[in-house]
Amino acid sequence: MSAIAFQDQYLDARADCWGCGRNNHAGLHIKSYWDGEEAVAHYTPGEHFSGHKGVLNGGIIATLVDCHSIGLAMAHAHRTEGREIGTRPLITYVTGSLKVDYLKPTPLNGQPLELRASVERVEGRKTYIRCRLLAGGVETARGEVLGVRIPEPPEQP
Repeated sequence: MSAIAFQDQYLDARADCWGCGRNNHAGLHIKSYWDGEEAVAHYTPGEHFSGHKGVLNGGIIATLVDCHSIGLAMAHAHRTEGREIGTRPLITYVTGSLKVDYLKPTPLNGQPLELRASVERVEGRKTYIRCRLLAGGVETARGEVLGVRIPEPPEQP
């Protein structure tokens, strides 16, 4: 796996996201890394993210899938262009669509969850990603995310 998380390489313009931004002190602080052609993240949710007793809230699952996948879209674009993450011009993506299938309850038992995502295809500004959420090696949710590359915003005076 790569040594530095994608999110720790973002320029400050991209570091405020609630799910993955290092500058958002109230956020989830998701950390994604290269593992071959896949992106992998490990996340241990707190008890306060409970949906039904002892089960992770579905909205938190959707956020984990979304932020991990969009992080992969940005990392993949940098890799494809032969650039380091965090170099200018800024490469950034937003979520065009998000579909999550909840396959089994995701236990909220203090154990780390694993997210694994891969790029399915790229069509112009659109990157299609598949993501799996695993708890104890068991797939509990899977997602399909469409990331859309947006132009770098103009510098603020």
